[in-house]
Amino acid sequence: MKDKLASICREFAVKGDFIDALPYGTGHINDTYLMHCTKETYILQRLNTGIFRQPEKLMENFRRVTAHIAEKIDAEKRRGSTRRRETLHLVFANSGRPYFRDAEDGFWRCYVFVDRAVTYDVIESTRQAEMGAAAFGEFQSDLADLPGRLHETIPDFHNTPKRLAALKEAIKADKCGRLKKVSREVDFMLAHEADCGKLLKLQESGDIHERITHNDTKLNNVLIDKTSGDGICVIDLDTTMPGLPHYDFGDMLRTGTSPAAEDERDLEKVGMRFEMFDALLRGYLSTAGAVLNPLEKSLLPFAGVLLTLETGIRFLTDYLDGDVYFKIHRPGHNLDRCRTQIKLVQSMEEQMTAMQRRCDELSR
Repeated sequence: MKDKLASICREFAVKGDFIDALPYGTGHINDTYLMHCTKETYILQRLNTGIFRQPEKLMENFRRVTAHIAEKIDAEKRRGSTRRRETLHLVFANSGRPYFRDAEDGFWRCYVFVDRAVTYDVIESTRQAEMGAAAFGEFQSDLADLPGRLHETIPDFHNTPKRLAALKEAIKADKCGRLKKVSREVDFMLAHEADCGKLLKLQESGDIHERITHNDTKLNNVLIDKTSGDGICVIDLDTTMPGLPHYDFGDMLRTGTSPAAEDERDLEKVGMRFEMFDALLRGYLSTAGAVLNPLEKSLLPFAGVLLTLETGIRFLTDYLDGDVYFKIHRPGHNLDRCRTQIKLVQSMEEQMTAMQRRCDELSR
């Protein structure tokens, strides 16, 4: 494999000669390597084209987004600001393209490794939550004036009404005879049908607006400066595409406010920690607040409910269909995941008055 990676390395305009490349990170989709050359260190990735079926369009998004943010950082530095360190810097192939296809149709990209940075798989403090949310908010703010429209790398990714329609089809088909085990879960999802289309209707009416969104806003997709603890830049840009800002903030609440794992069986451990919500909201509004209108800001607490509900719908649909999409590691795994999402929605709904009050305070 080393010889293969060395040959791939030579296809990119790297600095120096290839030394080695070792598997890197905890991602489950792309093959990622930390590649050492004599004058620079890089991240080399082979994209999973089974999931990203139009990788050229994905890389066009990647190129446009990172170039736009780099221009903004350079302009700040020319004005004397040292506040921001980095964005991801693509290394182009010798062909002039931002990617390389090998003889086996493997699709590769390369970018400069960001040093003196760490990531966290689990939010350990409100400080981490605030800095992570600020980084995602700044990402949205930076791209608010990007000319033109990005490609949709996964169409209808957060179209909750379509997710609910798929659930209804799974209920009707009941392929695996599991429907009788999940009547309470089904009733919960169907009772929230009016919530599913709320944001899309407001977008259609022009009251809220499409932006560029990241769509995978887990804390481990933010590089954190080892010394200052500040966010350096957002990574894992494969799902960056047109969307509503609420998709990003809602998924931050879903993944960052409960102390329990996504598949926790003891539902007493599942719930939204208000202090984490508050930290995420403070961080996000500190950087994205200027580009959101008042209605968009007021809908941020609801976004947590919607994105958690949507994820629960997807888990329940897959359970009824026979666990064909999400990987499972035990019988009923997707049902366990669905139930944690339901419990988290309930916890958010119980605290919605306080969440809304805090959002209104910070928005002012």
